[in-house]
Amino acid sequence: MTMPPDFANLQSKMSETVRNHWKAFLIEGIVLVILGLAAIVVPPIASIAVTVMLGWMFLISGIAALLMTFWARQAPGFIWSLVSALLGIAAGIILLTRPVEGVLTLTVVVGIYFLAEGVATIMYALQHRKELSARWSWMAFSGLMDILIAFMIISGLPGSATWAIGLLVGINLLIGGSSLIAMALAARNKA
Repeated sequence: MTMPPDFANLQSKMSETVRNHWKAFLIEGIVLVILGLAAIVVPPIASIAVTVMLGWMFLISGIAALLMTFWARQAPGFIWSLVSALLGIAAGIILLTRPVEGVLTLTVVVGIYFLAEGVATIMYALQHRKELSARWSWMAFSGLMDILIAFMIISGLPGSATWAIGLLVGINLLIGGSSLIAMALAARNKA
């Protein structure tokens, strides 16, 4: 695979930008770590917050899609675009008016996702064990962990709905924030 001719220039500019703004990345990382820790400590509240945020996203995107659908009503697929927009609006309204039930539904979806991802990862690892030599076992292990997480989430329903989404989001925020802090501190040392 060849890199574009100006890749080194782009990479240099990105490094310079990170060095010049390392404090902003540090602050963002600290905020994400604090939010992640809060979500891990109080996952039911984080789960509801995620559900409400998704509700607003569905509602706003559904309204925007509805406006665009009527603006371009002469385009092919008007009915399907209209149905899609109305579904987005309905999903948003449901998540905003019934967030606890929304958390349960999202938890089921996340559990099914982890199960499917785990099976797919294991199958991928098994099919590539010759090419990936020793690394295929790590992929298979990752798939097994996904299946274990899915089992914990699905078998614990409805109780797992109170902690699963919030805990997973908290872990993600904690890891993402930590990596931003590390990047900012490394950029500060190079500045």
